[in-house]
Amino acid sequence: MNDNDLRIQAPSPRLYNADLAPVPRRERRWGAFEIFNVWSNDIQSLFGYTLAASLFIGYGLNGWAVMAAIIVAGLIVMGLVNLTGRPSVTYGLPFPVIVRASMGVHGANLPAMLRAVIGIFWYGVQTYFASTAVTLLITASLGIEEGTPILGLSGVAWISFLIVWFFQLAMFWAGIERIKKFLNWAGPLVYVVMVALMGIIWYQAGDTLLPAVGSIFSADDTTSGSAIGAFLTIVGTMIAYFAAVVINFGDFARFVKDERAMRLGNLLGLPLNVAFFSFIALIITAGTLALFGDALTNPSDIVARVDSLPLTLIAALTFFAATVGINLVANFIPPAYDLANLFPERISFRLGGLITALIALVIGALWVAVISQIGISGFVNAIGAVIAPFFGIIVIDFYVIRRRRLDVQALFSTDPNGPYFYRNGWNPRGLAAFAIGATFSLASVFVPALQALGGFAWLLGAGLGALSYGVLMMRDPGVAAARATSAN
Repeated sequence: MNDNDLRIQAPSPRLYNADLAPVPRRERRWGAFEIFNVWSNDIQSLFGYTLAASLFIGYGLNGWAVMAAIIVAGLIVMGLVNLTGRPSVTYGLPFPVIVRASMGVHGANLPAMLRAVIGIFWYGVQTYFASTAVTLLITASLGIEEGTPILGLSGVAWISFLIVWFFQLAMFWAGIERIKKFLNWAGPLVYVVMVALMGIIWYQAGDTLLPAVGSIFSADDTTSGSAIGAFLTIVGTMIAYFAAVVINFGDFARFVKDERAMRLGNLLGLPLNVAFFSFIALIITAGTLALFGDALTNPSDIVARVDSLPLTLIAALTFFAATVGINLVANFIPPAYDLANLFPERISFRLGGLITALIALVIGALWVAVISQIGISGFVNAIGAVIAPFFGIIVIDFYVIRRRRLDVQALFSTDPNGPYFYRNGWNPRGLAAFAIGATFSLASVFVPALQALGGFAWLLGAGLGALSYGVLMMRDPGVAAARATSAN
């Protein structure tokens, strides 16, 4: 397929703008390294480290089994994003446009807006958490007190929060290439600092480190539940951690040179990267156990215990870069595309990003004093579970129903006879499949018996959406005729 095949002829203004249009192949400059760094910035955040470290000490499982579970989860996620990334690599289209094929040219606004709500909320929250690293940097370097809090934030914290907010917006405004360069810098930097922290901990722990590692690499017989159950729980937890990026991975894959580069980047960035980063987390956690008598899982706590000003300053800068990196990847770029898809003739990618930033400014500013106190995160997590069926719907539609072929022109057309117009731009069968899968996904959040499924509830919701969509669409005579035509 060449660039001429991707050129849109007479698109509907309600569906098209330059940001949603296919990226010409000559302009796709991302390789395996860029995709690797997308995942590096997703994994190497404050929360990512804490999650990896806690898995080794929270389940009473032999450490080698924990490592195996983490690698298995990385392999599963790699397989999932290879599936969702392929249509975007092939056609250069973002997630909200790809989903038009299955949900309808107007129905695609439903998954796009649900994903946008999640992204905007967590973008605001992560902006606050990134600002805590800047606060640490300012107070440690200048030796000043934070002052009396206003709405839960001190004067220094407010300044830090606004610095982070403006920095992220400036990075976004500079364009996707500037974001790529930032990710390419931030990912390796985090590794350098984490390896340095591991070296310092190892040096200070000395001969006591390996026995501490041995104590973590042993099963705890007092832990309830089977070893298989604990293994599956760890796998599910890691899958759930990546779920937000899995569904809209096409927003990044559309910039990749070819599918081989995407697959190599996913291999390096997921199972291999996750395993190495988790190993670092294991060694540092064991070192804190040897040094302080506690297995610390929060990097900020570890840096504070080490009590080194140079390390504190470098670590603060690194935590800032890591958190901003994951915020751009998981929570900023997706809502910008999703909002642009809602009103393409009025909202560009940039304007969508500005709207995202403004709403997130309020969420982040009120996080400590208001939002974190009223349990709204549970509502957002419920929405996160609800979008799981769209993954299955997209995959079945592209690989089974469409046989990996999309009519790019029709994705931007409101012609009532078009293949993706369905009924007034909405696909009733897609909506029904979504409802079936979403019912289960919601139940996995609110029904105690299903909460034990952990991250696998997301996969099961996606599978149920895929199965329902496949069955419903195969019963459509129009689909059967289209499949017969595409096979010839």
